[in-house]
Amino acid sequence: MTTHGGFEPVFCTIVPPHVLDKLAQAEDPALAGPARRTLQRDAFERTQRRLTTVIGATAVTGVADGKPQRTIHDARHGTDLPGHKVRGEGDKPGKDATVNRAYAGLGATFELLWRAYQRDSIDGGGLPLNATVHYDRDYNNAFWNGEQMVFGDGDGEIFLDFTIPIDVIGHELVHGVTQYTANLTYFGQPGALNESLSDVFGSLIKQYTLGQTAAEADWLIGAGLLAPRVTGKALRSMKEPGTAYDDDVLGKDPQPATMDDFVRTGRDNGGVHINSGIPNHAFYLAATALGGHAWERAGQVWYDVLTGGELKQQAMFADFATLTVKAARERFGDGEELDAVSKAWEQVGVRTL
Repeated sequence: MTTHGGFEPVFCTIVPPHVLDKLAQAEDPALAGPARRTLQRDAFERTQRRLTTVIGATAVTGVADGKPQRTIHDARHGTDLPGHKVRGEGDKPGKDATVNRAYAGLGATFELLWRAYQRDSIDGGGLPLNATVHYDRDYNNAFWNGEQMVFGDGDGEIFLDFTIPIDVIGHELVHGVTQYTANLTYFGQPGALNESLSDVFGSLIKQYTLGQTAAEADWLIGAGLLAPRVTGKALRSMKEPGTAYDDDVLGKDPQPATMDDFVRTGRDNGGVHINSGIPNHAFYLAATALGGHAWERAGQVWYDVLTGGELKQQAMFADFATLTVKAARERFGDGEELDAVSKAWEQVGVRTL
C-alpha cells in the first residue's frame, strides 16, 4: 500500500480507549488484566502503524471486477500478522465459526459497497480483503490497521468474539473506505465524523444483510458483543446515543445525541468515539424520516459526501452537514430527501453553512 495525496492511514479500534481505561481500573484482575494488555497491545500496534506509514508499505493491487478477494488468517493467539492462512476466496466453510463469520462479514461489506454504490472493494479498485482472527489472548478489540482487519476473541467476561456482530466488521472496513477517500483527520470533530461514517455504514451493512428497513433496524453498534454479565446491549446506539450500556464496571455510555451535550476532552483523540453520537443520530433521524431501506437514500447521500472529493480532511460537523444538504439536492432535487437531511441536522443542533 502506498501513500498518496496526504494519505495517512490510522489505527482504528472498535472498542474506545475510554471503555478499556475504565475496565483496566476494575478490582477484579480477571477483568482488569485483559483490558490493560489490550491497551498495551493497541499502543504497540498504533506505533507500528505510524512507522509503516513513514517507511512506506508494499503496494497491494486487486482486480476491479466486482468480486471479492478474501483471505482469512489465524494468529493462533499470537500477534504476528497476518498469521496462518486458513481460508481463501471460494473455499468452503470450515469448522471454525470465527473464521466463517470473518469471511462472511468481509463479503457482506464488499456486497453492500458494490451493489448499493458500485464501489469495488474499499479502495474502489478491487483491493483484496484480508483478516486475521484469534489475535493474541483475551484481546478485547478489533481493528483496521490501514492494511487489514484483525479480530480478538474477547476475554469472555466483558467482551465475546469480535466477529459476532457483522456491523463491527463493517465498521472497521469502512475506516479503510474513509482512508482511501476523504481521509478525515483522526482527532476532534473530523475524527468523530470518521468514526460516525464507520458506524453509519457498519449499521447499513447489517441492515442490508438482514433485509431490514430503517424502521425494523435496531440501530445498535456491536449488539451481541457484550458478555451476559454486562448491563448493556451494545457499544453504541445511533437511535438513542448514551443508552447503549450502563454497567458497574464499564460505566455509562458517554455519547451525546445533540450539540447541547458536546463533550470537550483531550482523551480518545479529542472524543472521536464519544461525539460521533451526534452525526450518528443525525443519520438515524434522516434515515427513519425517509423510511424504506436506509442505504438507498440517506446512505446514498452520506456516501456521495464521503467519496465526492469536497469533504476536507479537517471537516467539522457543520461542513459535513452542509455537504449532505448539497448532495441530497443534487441527487434527489428539492424533495423529501432534502427536507429529511436538513431537519435531521437541525434536530441535533448542527447548523449548515
